[in-house]
Amino acid sequence: MVSSSAIEQPILRAEGLGMRFGGFTALNGVSVAFPEGQLTAIIGPNGAGKSTFFNLLSGAFAPSAGRIFFRGRDITGTPQHRFARLGIAKSFQITNVFPQLTALENVRFAIQCMSQRFNIWTPRHRYTEMSARAAELLEMVGLDRHYHRLTMNLAHGEQRALEIAVALACDPALLLLDEPTAGMSPEETTAMMGLITRLASERTVILVEHKMKLVMGISNRLIVLHHGELLAEGTPEEVRANDEVRRVYLGQGNH
Repeated sequence: MVSSSAIEQPILRAEGLGMRFGGFTALNGVSVAFPEGQLTAIIGPNGAGKSTFFNLLSGAFAPSAGRIFFRGRDITGTPQHRFARLGIAKSFQITNVFPQLTALENVRFAIQCMSQRFNIWTPRHRYTEMSARAAELLEMVGLDRHYHRLTMNLAHGEQRALEIAVALACDPALLLLDEPTAGMSPEETTAMMGLITRLASERTVILVEHKMKLVMGISNRLIVLHHGELLAEGTPEEVRANDEVRRVYLGQGNH
């Protein structure tokens, strides 16, 4: 059970978030506080507004209404490229890595971008340090046997794990994951859920997922969206017992 003090001091807070695309309202008045040090899953059936909510939280879109606060600081409208400097990293549903580079090169490049501007006079030992850190992150996500494999030759689940390693390059306090198991086999899904659980033991994780049962066993807290509005929030036990949630998911083919 998340304590009231954790809710009072959230790492991320959304106040009255709304998003309109022309005449279509994708998200309407969503207010949620995300406790620090917890794994929170945002769930809901297809078309519930999960991806829109994720895009607002991660800075991909500026909201049509409402505000977003990170550790008490208003970050509404902050350019997305500044989020890593704030301590927020994200991994999108569509893999976003360089296919022609090796796994190690992808992560080292991300570390280099965070640590300094490109400089042809950078001492060799700095690259050695960055390579060592990249290797640590690859080991963390279970890719320690694939340092020198081209990314294009990695399996889908391995590419998703690599993208998470890239996201970890900035040592984020908050990690945002958009449908991290999308397109994965059952074996890959199990491995990814294990990885997310390990990552959540060291930082705050917020993930978007449409498979309700998949996240029930690993989440501290669930946010349920439906038709762009907040339907329910609470512990997995509280959400599981919610009559409205059960009605919405009944017959949805939930995995």
